[in-house]
Amino acid sequence: MIITWDLTEPFGSLLDFTWLKTVNRFQAVLHRDGSIEMSYKELTAKDAIVAVYPAPHAARPAGIRSPEVHFSSLTRRDGPFPAVYESFHYLALPRPQDLSCTIIKALGDKFDFLAYYSDFRIDNQEASSPSDGSVSSDVTGIGQTEHLPGRCSPSKFQLGFAQPVYVGSNEMQAGPPDGAPVGSNHDITFYSQQLGEESADGKPLPYNYAMSHLGHEVGHRWAAYVSAKVNGETISLGSWPHWAHGLHAPVAFPYQRPTEASTLGGAVWQDNLDGTYTQLHDGYFVPAPGYSYLDLYLMGLISAAEVPDFFLLRNLVPAGEDANARSIVKADRIKLTIHDVIAAEGERSPGVDHSQRKFNTGIVVIVEHGQKPSRELIERANGIRKQWIDYWSTTTGHRASMTVNPH
Repeated sequence: MIITWDLTEPFGSLLDFTWLKTVNRFQAVLHRDGSIEMSYKELTAKDAIVAVYPAPHAARPAGIRSPEVHFSSLTRRDGPFPAVYESFHYLALPRPQDLSCTIIKALGDKFDFLAYYSDFRIDNQEASSPSDGSVSSDVTGIGQTEHLPGRCSPSKFQLGFAQPVYVGSNEMQAGPPDGAPVGSNHDITFYSQQLGEESADGKPLPYNYAMSHLGHEVGHRWAAYVSAKVNGETISLGSWPHWAHGLHAPVAFPYQRPTEASTLGGAVWQDNLDGTYTQLHDGYFVPAPGYSYLDLYLMGLISAAEVPDFFLLRNLVPAGEDANARSIVKADRIKLTIHDVIAAEGERSPGVDHSQRKFNTGIVVIVEHGQKPSRELIERANGIRKQWIDYWSTTTGHRASMTVNPH
């Protein structure tokens, strides 16, 4: 029996390492005598698990300490094995506390946020990073009470990437290369022409994926954790830590499109006044969007009086599409006000008149021990630095500023 695989790694999206299809061709031949021959013609991927195990029942290794081996070193005398595998992988994931503590101890406790970029890959299938922080109790009324100690900052540091982003990934590039295929409506290539037509110079804003990621993760410092209390019922506004799909969450100060939903989720819904609602913009953070009125209130950048009434759709049922292929749903609508949120969480403290307005992000480039950062890594980190300052200013309505220290 011969089985041949011709595969590509995921490509084109914010979470991917490549804009284009990659080639991975390999073959397994099962001979009559039970021997298995593996043949690799061309491989782009450098991480994999190669395994042999009985089917369909579960294997229970016995008599060996671990089923992990180096296949090239085995002989006939080494078997048989109930299950056996060999793994090929990149460098292990660093610990978030080690990253933040290294920077803070070396450069001082002066960073609100830390973003890491490297010229080597780590052992993670996603070319992006979740966030990790030491969120403290100095801000209340936002539904977030988690505190992660051990980040070497008694008060300043609030949130950082949990791992570095690879320089060759889509996220660290200014934009897709010429000829990159158009992807889904969650890929930046889907919007390239539209964004170019809407910009002053005919080009989409650079580092869109990087702004998607930074804007989203930094937003998690304050959102999306709150509930609302309506007629005595406490209603969750999302699935922690993202806003529910049915939450009407229009952006107050759009970054690049006339209509945007919060980078933290939700959507922009049009009430058709017949029990149906049209989704004008979904809550996926590509192209990079800004922050909703509710987000900005939780960030301490606008007052409760500046948050317009909004609503939550529940029991959503698909009801077709409009002429522009936008989704229509039938749903139950719950009217909400910022006072319903305050009833559930308390007022945001410190309030808008005393909240933090000046923030600092450390853009950190990471190399392997003994190596120097590549020109490409420095240039791209610097490009992200410049765009992040502009993004933050625009999406906060110039009510907050961001400085960025590259180190």
